[in-house]
Amino acid sequence: MMKAEQLEVGGATSKVSTRVGSNKGISAMDLVLRIVGVVGTLASSIAMGTTEQTLPFFTRFVRFNAQYDDFPSFRLFVIVNAIVCAYFVLTIPLSIVHVMRSAARGSRILLVILDTVMLALLTAGASTATSIVYLAHNGNSSANWLPVCQQFNNFCQRASGSLIGSFGGIVVFILLILLAAIALSRQRKHSL
Repeated sequence: MMKAEQLEVGGATSKVSTRVGSNKGISAMDLVLRIVGVVGTLASSIAMGTTEQTLPFFTRFVRFNAQYDDFPSFRLFVIVNAIVCAYFVLTIPLSIVHVMRSAARGSRILLVILDTVMLALLTAGASTATSIVYLAHNGNSSANWLPVCQQFNNFCQRASGSLIGSFGGIVVFILLILLAAIALSRQRKHSL
């Protein structure tokens, strides 16, 4: 009878061992993902920012030129990827601190909040650029917009390729938020 009362109150000790350093692996993965995010967003920003193609028209003196800054959504894409790349670089030292001190709770919560904001920003930038790339490839018959990728093939290929790193950055942010949530839930279990 006495043992049953102890179990209800929670007086019995558990034989399950919890590992104190279990968040070190998660913190190391966080660091690696942030470095991957830097590479992806920087490559996307550079690839889109250097996208340009010139086509001759009738004579060599009259030419059509397509540059990324002709499209406001491509400018937004470059700016957003540069901001997110800088954010990744600025949060790498904090991620290193988490590897050394895996019990840091407040900074991990701050990173989850900021990562979520940056995820929304990067998603918005990538989505706007994706819509213009889609129109460039397929056009829109309702609005009489013809596809331009048949003429500006190199421009469209570079613009399409630059989207890959940005969407990779979105996946990185989703994984970072999930890893931080797992680490925070493990810290909660250790403190109980």
